[in-house]
Amino acid sequence: MKNMDKKSLVDQIEKSLVELLSSKEYSVGAVIPKELELSTQLGVSRTVVREALSRLRTRGMIESRKKRGAVVTSPDIVSVIEKGMNPDILDQNTLKEIFEMRLSLEVGMADFIIKRVTEQDIKELRAIVSKETPNKMPNLFAIDEEIAFHSKLYEICDNNTMKGFQKMLLPIFNYVHSSGMLNDMPVFKKVVTHSDLIDLIESRSADKLRKGIRQHLNGHFKRVF
Repeated sequence: MKNMDKKSLVDQIEKSLVELLSSKEYSVGAVIPKELELSTQLGVSRTVVREALSRLRTRGMIESRKKRGAVVTSPDIVSVIEKGMNPDILDQNTLKEIFEMRLSLEVGMADFIIKRVTEQDIKELRAIVSKETPNKMPNLFAIDEEIAFHSKLYEICDNNTMKGFQKMLLPIFNYVHSSGMLNDMPVFKKVVTHSDLIDLIESRSADKLRKGIRQHLNGHFKRVF
């Protein structure tokens, strides 16, 4: 019971500290009070405060700085979520949902790609495609080639959080892809290839590119539905 009571108390103090750090007084970079000051202010032991602060460090809300103590930080959302992204401990339903989330993310990238792509980016995409091995089955692909091309698309978006999500979701996506938990990959006579996508990028039409990416990923969508 004592352990349960302590856990409940730490939960309460963690919540109080989050509310404190969310106040206008503590912006990013601000130094927070010392453990002793917080324990006196909150009316609990330093042990409870220390454990609550440890949780905030894990959540990326604070970090320790030399000669300054603990300071407020802007949480790295991707790294916080990534801690639980282990395919060996996630159930099948969650794994499938993560697989679907990456499909949705890629279809939604079209506007950012069209807005931010450069001629150099297009040259690099062409170089990636030039190294791809021709495949008689157009909807089957080499995973390394797929990763190289789609990683470049995320890079073009110039969004660090989005790139972080891609790196985080990719191992899960590959795990589900090869796990047998989805339907078999259907065979299409014709698909939108990487080369086709580059042509659509050069058209500078986000709507056309969005439709093209959706068709390119059609095999994966068919496996889900």
